[in-house]
Amino acid sequence: MTQPGHLTHLDESGHARMVDVSAKEVSAREARASGRVLLSAEAIEALRAGKVPKGDALAVARIAGIQAAKRTPDLVPLCHPIAIHGVTVDLQVGGDAVEITAVVRTADRTGVEMEALTSVTVAALALIDMVKAIDPAAVITDVRVEEKTGGKTGTWRRR
Repeated sequence: MTQPGHLTHLDESGHARMVDVSAKEVSAREARASGRVLLSAEAIEALRAGKVPKGDALAVARIAGIQAAKRTPDLVPLCHPIAIHGVTVDLQVGGDAVEITAVVRTADRTGVEMEALTSVTVAALALIDMVKAIDPAAVITDVRVEEKTGGKTGTWRRR
């Protein structure tokens, strides 16, 4: 067990390590993350009209986000591989941006915040890949955890 104020991802010698969660209780856990892709008016119009040259950009981004949540431990070195029981990715086209929200669920010994963040980020990257011919200046912004539930610490929500 780690002492209060002690960094959990460092061993006694200061080397990075994966935290041992085997003694933790399995519990239902959920995390919701969000982010935005700022786009030109031309790209927004193409998305609304379904006229993105590469195809259905929102569907591709949604699938990319789902796949990313499942592959998070392959991308984030100290992230635990856990069973992902559900992922939803929602994309809303606004006036100057696409708002992306991902919700990831599990019943495991550690949370899914990193999976939700990875889901949003990769969905945003896929969206940019789909519209880059229309808007090469697209920007990913405001990627953050909005809420997490479950585990010993319970519920946390962004103010």
